[in-house]
Amino acid sequence: MKIGMILDAPYPTDPRVTNEAKALISSGNEIFLFCLSYKKKFKKKEVISGINIVRIYCSWLAYKLSALAYTFPFYKWIMSKKIKNFINDNDIEVLHIHDIQIASSVFLANKSFNLNVTLDLHENRPEIMKFYKHVDSFLGRLFISPKRWKMAEEKYCNESENIVVVTELAKNELIQRVKLNKEKIVVFSNTVSKSFYIDYKLDNAIIKRYSDSFVLLYLGNTSKRRGLKTVLNSIPELIKSIPNFKFVIVGCSSYDNELKRIVENYKISKYVDFEGWKSEDLFPSYIKAAKLGVSPLHKNIHHDTTYANKIFQYMSLGCPILCSDVKAQVLLLDTYKVGLLFESENVSDFKNKILKLFNDSNLVLQFSDNCINSINNHLNNDIISKDLVNYYEKK
Repeated sequence: MKIGMILDAPYPTDPRVTNEAKALISSGNEIFLFCLSYKKKFKKKEVISGINIVRIYCSWLAYKLSALAYTFPFYKWIMSKKIKNFINDNDIEVLHIHDIQIASSVFLANKSFNLNVTLDLHENRPEIMKFYKHVDSFLGRLFISPKRWKMAEEKYCNESENIVVVTELAKNELIQRVKLNKEKIVVFSNTVSKSFYIDYKLDNAIIKRYSDSFVLLYLGNTSKRRGLKTVLNSIPELIKSIPNFKFVIVGCSSYDNELKRIVENYKISKYVDFEGWKSEDLFPSYIKAAKLGVSPLHKNIHHDTTYANKIFQYMSLGCPILCSDVKAQVLLLDTYKVGLLFESENVSDFKNKILKLFNDSNLVLQFSDNCINSINNHLNNDIISKDLVNYYEKK
């Protein structure tokens, strides 16, 4: 079956898209991925990991209009024409939309084809966009309505043949809010493919740099809601007991200036490394250099119902995790016993949990073993993808 995946972003950047595509290819499907390029010079077509990549140029104006996708119809009109051509040129048989932003464009284009549509909700976008800086600006509050995005999400959930979500919690939330049949919803968690933790190569320079440090690692976007401020606020007390403590941040966001200001105010720059964005190929090296991985998310409806990729990346290489008590993370740690929980935004509780792990090497070793076992036996992409693969096999 020729599955047309629609992604309104450059590729390769999204491990969820890759993991789903690989799973469907391994079961005998062909994947054609519609994605974007914001640069005028780009490779229009190529094959990556068996995925047929079809890149479309997206101008600066069209990119900006995407934030207004459910305020004005311009983005929908622009993208629907490109998607029509993509469907025609590649003889697409079914459509798989990656997230809600481009859904209106796909449904408009599909009026000419009437193909079955799967809507893949990578996150609870209407809820999380309330925390976006551009949405909270003066113009954002004027023109961007999370309420309209929520209405659109519910509309396209009803119009799709099938919906994919990240967790059982997200599935339950959608069933209650939109009154959907549970059989219509497939759960595909943001886990890891085996290649991430089997076929990796280590960068010895990274390993050596941190060989004498007690490394707490954070991978990913560093925006305010991710909770890194809690970690930084704990460091002045932590270093009294852990003099070789090092907080390594691999990722960035516009909030970094505030994080760096906190570091300067506390005079703890020698204990914090801002590494910026790095290639995923280097993630295993940072994880292997770490004693613990952290996911200190703030509480909100979105975080309660989703998993960050970083959690499974840490676990796959035996790195125990310290997570805030958002519902999804509580469920994961209670089920698999792979680390400790702390109260979200509670600096004292965070510090105490770090010290508990620092002082109990046997507990850390037990968590490390549980991490590896849970990934091998329950949470790798080969296992997680079975429901999604079965759904497409029934078509």
